[in-house]
Amino acid sequence: MHGKKILVGVTGGIAAFKTPLLIRLLVKAGAEVKVVATDAAFDFVTPLTLSTVAKNPVESEFFDEAGNWNSHVELGLWADAFVIAPATANTIGKMAHGLCDNLLLATYLSARCPVAIAPAMDLDMLQHPSVQNNLKTISEYGNHIIEPVEGELASGLEGKGRMAEPEEIFEFVETLLNA
Repeated sequence: MHGKKILVGVTGGIAAFKTPLLIRLLVKAGAEVKVVATDAAFDFVTPLTLSTVAKNPVESEFFDEAGNWNSHVELGLWADAFVIAPATANTIGKMAHGLCDNLLLATYLSARCPVAIAPAMDLDMLQHPSVQNNLKTISEYGNHIIEPVEGELASGLEGKGRMAEPEEIFEFVETLLNA
């Protein structure tokens, strides 16, 4: 991972609490990490936490407070790999259909690097045919799906839908970059 440029996308799911641990693993392995997040991600993890562990500011808006453009194109071209963890059903659906209403999605559509997606949602959402079709679609686009795991979910239900652990995601990205 030393010297690799990893873009981490964070969406608004409870599993976002695990993302700082993933970022820390990437940074400790020598990667340069930048973070792009949806506004909903900040309901679960703060920009301060993400920027502190990444050692870079977090981008979430097309323009900063001074009116400077945060270029999704530059972010997409900068990265050696883009990992979206967690990836909610909402974001996955937008990715599958080319919708682009936030900086993360614009960056995804501009990325030329390998993209890995770590879905995280409740088991019924994950099993819904529309979500399954969207996952199949984004996989067919060449994206890499990091399968969610079974366990206790935020709803209290047990089943498949938990985001893979940060260590598993790290290993997946490392393998992806070494392929």
